[in-house]
Amino acid sequence: MNETDNIAAMMAELGKRAQQAAQTLATASAERKHAALIGAAEAVWSRRAEIIAANAKDLDFGRDKGLSDAMMDRLMLDESRIRGIVDGLRAVAEQADPVGEVMEDWRQPSGLHIQRVRTPLGVIGVIYESRPNVTADAGALCLKSGNAVILRGGSESFHSSKAIHACLAEGLESAGLPADAVQLVPTRDRAAVQELLTMTEYVDVIVPRGGKGLVGLVQREARVPVFAHLEGIVHIYLDKSADPQKALDVVLNAKTRRTGICGAAECLLIHQDIAETLGKTVLEALAAAGVEIRAEVGLPGPEGMTLASAEDWGKEYLDAIIAAKPVADIDEAIAHIRTHHSQHTDCIVTEDEAAVQKFFAELDSAILMHNASTQFADGGEFGMGAEIGIATGKMHARGPVGAKQLTSFKYLVRGNGTTRS
Repeated sequence: MNETDNIAAMMAELGKRAQQAAQTLATASAERKHAALIGAAEAVWSRRAEIIAANAKDLDFGRDKGLSDAMMDRLMLDESRIRGIVDGLRAVAEQADPVGEVMEDWRQPSGLHIQRVRTPLGVIGVIYESRPNVTADAGALCLKSGNAVILRGGSESFHSSKAIHACLAEGLESAGLPADAVQLVPTRDRAAVQELLTMTEYVDVIVPRGGKGLVGLVQREARVPVFAHLEGIVHIYLDKSADPQKALDVVLNAKTRRTGICGAAECLLIHQDIAETLGKTVLEALAAAGVEIRAEVGLPGPEGMTLASAEDWGKEYLDAIIAAKPVADIDEAIAHIRTHHSQHTDCIVTEDEAAVQKFFAELDSAILMHNASTQFADGGEFGMGAEIGIATGKMHARGPVGAKQLTSFKYLVRGNGTTRS
C-alpha cells in the first residue's frame, strides 16, 4: 500500500468514527455537552505550558517558511491568548443549547400540529490555516450544536492544534461523550485535504477558513457542500458628514488593532468634499501608526504615500497596508465596493441617517457596519462565544457562523389518526 492509499484509508477511518460519534452526540443532553466544554476549558488552562511549548515549535516552523509578521502574529499563542481560548470555550458552554429548539409551531385546519425544530448537520469538516485557536473554536461550536467534526489545521499550526485538540478530547471523555466527536487529521500531507473534500459518505458539510487560495481550492474540488469563508476585502467609506473623532477612532482601530485578521480594513474610500481635511488627517494618522498607504493619484495625504495600482483594489493585505481612494459621493463608494468586495464586511462612517440607510440597503455584504470598527466582525463579539468562520455565501449560513448556524431543521408533525381527503 502506497502513502496515498494509506492516507485514503486513514481519512475513511476518521469519517467512520466521526459518523458513529455524531449519532451519539445528536442526542446528548445539554448538560453533558456543557460539562465537556467546561472540562476542555479547564484542560486548556492546566496544560497551557504544554500548549505554549508546542506553539514554539510552530513559530520556528513559520520562521523557517518565511511567514510575514502578520501571519506570525496569527500563529502565536501566549498566556493571554490561551486565556482567550479558555474564555471562548466557557462562553460557548454557557450558551443555550440550539439542538431541539422549536423554531416555529403551528396547527393546520386538517388537525395536524407541526413544529420546525433545530437538528445537527451531522459530520462537519473544517479546513483552516495558521490560527491555532480555530481548533478550539470549531471543536466547541460543533460539539455545542451536536455535530461531530474532523479538523484539518494548517501545517504551520500543526503542533499547537494537536495540543489544543488533546484538551478537547479530555473534556469529551470526562463528560462521558465519545472523543471521536472531535478528531484532528494527524498529518500535514495535503492529500488528506483532497480526501476530506470528497468524503460524501461520511461528511455533511465542509467549512474552509483561510485565504483566497484555500477557499478557492475547496470550492473547486469539494463534492461535499461548502460554507465558504472567503477573504476579508473590507472597505470603510468616510462620508462627508463623518464625525472627525469617530472617523479617526474607527479607521485606526479597524486597520491597526490586528492587521492579520479577516476583519481588518483593507480599503478606505473618502468623500471628495473632506479629502483635504478629515481625509488627510486620517491618512496622516495611519501613516504615523506605521501603515503603508497606497493611494489613487491626487489624494491629499502624508509624504511617503505610494501610487495605487489596479491590483490594490480588491486586495486582502493582512498586513500594515491600506488602499485609499477619493469618491465623488456615496453612490461611487457603493459602486466601488460592489466591484471589489468579497461580501465579508463593509463600513460607513457618517452622521447622516439617510446615508446609513442607503449603504445598508444597497450593499449585500454578510456584515454591514455604521460608525464601528470592522474588527468587530467576529462571532465572539456578536455574542456567539466563538465562530467557526465568517460565511460569505448566501445559502444556509451567512456572517459569523456560531452554534445555531451549524444546525439544520426538521419538521415534527403530530396527528390523531388524521387522514387526508
